[in-house]
Amino acid sequence: MYENIVQLKLPAADGKMRLTDVATTEQMFRIIQSIPSPKAEPFKQWMAQVAATRLDQIQNPELSIEQAVADYHRLGYSDEWINQRLRSIETRKMLTDEWKRGGVKDWQFASLTDITTKQWSGMTTRDHKSLTKK
Repeated sequence: MYENIVQLKLPAADGKMRLTDVATTEQMFRIIQSIPSPKAEPFKQWMAQVAATRLDQIQNPELSIEQAVADYHRLGYSDEWINQRLRSIETRKMLTDEWKRGGVKDWQFASLTDITTKQWSGMTTRDHKSLTKK
């Protein structure tokens, strides 16, 4: 696992760019799993619980929707916003299903979405996202 870790130059506390070990999320979880310390045990237990929850969601996808609603509530979104978000996800799914039936490839979806967004709002998808982040 350690041979997959790379180093990138990142700003240090002193403001200088220094080589720093970096890893993907998956690599970090594998490293944590390999730590033989009792101090790592609570984190390992949390990881096991998250994995068990995810397996439950795979067996019953409705649990994923319930989790998404709970997460949006935790982030402070209103019920009205959450319902609109879920409807927009459903609408997007119907649109991409129609594109697939028409022979559009997955890699073309981003371009079509950008064109649709520009026609609808006069902005690119990137422009729209930058507005919603403010």
